[in-house]
Order: sequence, then C-alpha cells, then structure tokens
Amino acid sequence: MKILQTLPELNSGGVERGTLELADFLVKNGHEAIVVSNGGRQVEALERSGARHISMPVHRKSLVSLLQVRAFRRLLDREKPDILHIRSRVPGWIAWLAWRKMDPATRPRLVSTVHGFYSVNRYSAVMTKGEKIIAVSESIREYILKNYPETPSENIKVIHRGVSPEIFCRGYKPPEEWSQAWRSKFPQFETKKILLLPGRITRWKGQEDFIRLIASLRGEGVDAHGLIVGETHPRKQSFADELAMLCRTLEVSEHISFLGQRSDIRDIMAVSDVVFSLSRDPEAFGRVSLEAAAIGKPVIAYDHGGVREQLSDFFPEGLVDLGQPGELFKKTMEILATPMVPGLITNFTLNRMLESTVAVYTAIAKKDDERD
Repeated sequence: MKILQTLPELNSGGVERGTLELADFLVKNGHEAIVVSNGGRQVEALERSGARHISMPVHRKSLVSLLQVRAFRRLLDREKPDILHIRSRVPGWIAWLAWRKMDPATRPRLVSTVHGFYSVNRYSAVMTKGEKIIAVSESIREYILKNYPETPSENIKVIHRGVSPEIFCRGYKPPEEWSQAWRSKFPQFETKKILLLPGRITRWKGQEDFIRLIASLRGEGVDAHGLIVGETHPRKQSFADELAMLCRTLEVSEHISFLGQRSDIRDIMAVSDVVFSLSRDPEAFGRVSLEAAAIGKPVIAYDHGGVREQLSDFFPEGLVDLGQPGELFKKTMEILATPMVPGLITNFTLNRMLESTVAVYTAIAKKDDERD
C-alpha cells in the first residue's frame, strides 16, 4: 500500500511523533510512506526512515490556505495513494476539499485521526469526515459521538497511543556520561526528592498547581525540588512570567527549575522520584505519563481524559480528583513515603498502535477492492 499522511509541520509534538513512527513502521513492512507538511526539523529523521516528504504550505490557519486545494488534488492524482490520512484541521480541510471532488471509484480511501478535544464547530468537524476515524482514546470517541452525533459509531476505531518497551524499558538507567553531566550541572539535586512535571508552558497544563504543591511539601519539611520541563512559545511568555512571579510569592524560586524543551526527557524521568500529569483540561491521551510508568516511575495525575484510561489499567493508585490540592498533596506524601511501581504496560504498546493502524488501512482498502 501507499499511504499519504498530512499534518501542518514536522517539529515537536505528539502528532508529529506519531506520524514519524507510523511512516517508519510502514516502510519497514514493505509499504510506501509519504508525508505532506510545511516541513520542520523532523523532516531529516522522516527521510532517514525511507519515507518521502513533500513540502507544501498546509499549515496556515487562514482562508488563504484553501488556495492549496487544487495543488493538493494534483498531488493526489500524481501519487495515487491507497490511503489519505489527515491528522490536523488545516491540512485536513485542504485534503478533504481536494479529495471529495475526485472520482469516488479511483480516489484514495480517507482516514482521519482525532488527536484532541478540539473546539466544537464546523472548522473542527473536518476531522470527522474520514471514511474511518481513529480516536486516540475512549474519551475522544465519546467526544466525537457527543458533539458530532451524525458520525456513525461504527466508523470510529479507538487506537490508543503506545510506548516502545525497548526505548522506555522497565528500570531504565541513564548512560553514565549523561549522569555525570547532570550531577555536574545540578549537584544540588543529589539529596532531594525530585518531582517532575513535563509539558509545554501553557495555562491548562497545570504548572501553577505543581508550584503550589512544591510549596506545600516544603512547608511540611519535605526536601523536594520541582522540575518543569517544556518549551515556552513566544506567545506564552507572559504566562511564564506569571509562573516565575508565583514562585517568588510562594518563596520556592530556589526549589523549582524551569528546564525548557529537552531531548533527554527519558533520562530526566529516570532520575525523578515522581512524575506528574496535572492538566486542568483532559488530555486526549497523554504519552508522558505512559512513558514514565513504562520505565517504572510512579505517576500522579488528575483523574480525567486519556490519562485516566491509562492509569486505571496499570496504576490506579496515582489518580487524584481534579482541583483538589489537599488530595494531591496527600497522594504525593504517600508515594514519597512508600514508593510504588506501576504495573507492566501491556495494552498501550507502540507496536500494538502501529499494527492496529495498518489493520484499519488494510480493511478499508479491502472494501475498496470489493467495490471494484
């Protein structure tokens, strides 16, 4: 099969990562993989896998982007993919408008993946236009059925995101070279309880709750240090400044480190005592919590969205009610006093995710053959 995926750009993010993982899997299993995007720093990694990248400005949230519809249709006519897989709304509209005017007998089959709880409107509705719709969690499936009731439930397939047990293996230890560099840069962390909150700097990711938790722990004599790992978009700088002010107000500036975007998050998880997922809005899935649990680190998370589905399966002890700082504090104290290890990850593996996605392609392509 020839599969063409499209998304805005190939930089950082879960959608981008999933696109690369799938392209690599397709090539390794004898399929042809093409990705259409505006480019980005992950293009090189994509092409190393043997997949092809086609650059097209499908990323702008503007009506001007609709000028790409004809060019996208010409691309589909030229490449003749078996499957067209849309992964984001702007390229989704471009691709769908191009696809719907093609001959139904010869056009590719259309698959979409709903990766998030998008705002409910006509703009977002394009992600439910797929002949087959992949939902990244049961929570997302419920969101689709509630907000787009015209979507046939049988068209939706839940495929949870997955983690590689080879990369995020139980008991993972960072390389000695990394450990030495870490100790050299942060010698003050050696004797402290390290609490980690991964996630880009944005209001709904829960950094404020995390900072208040660190203040509460230190107020009770716990020698804790908080690590906040995630990039700050220029548009979010004012919120980053608010967080710095909150640290000063609560007198924990010396006990919280903002590490920015890091490529060594697995190593940082490995040297942390607890990893947190405190998103105030539900995560569609939440890979970070899964990755931390996979290497054996306890995860404390708010009890909603895709993270609830994960932890309910292998670490229900880590779930706390949303917006309950007392419960969050109590749970953290419990796990610091008596460390717990999550159960083995069996239902959320990368290979399972990839095989299930290809099975969707194969099934829909087979229907196309039967139609012929």
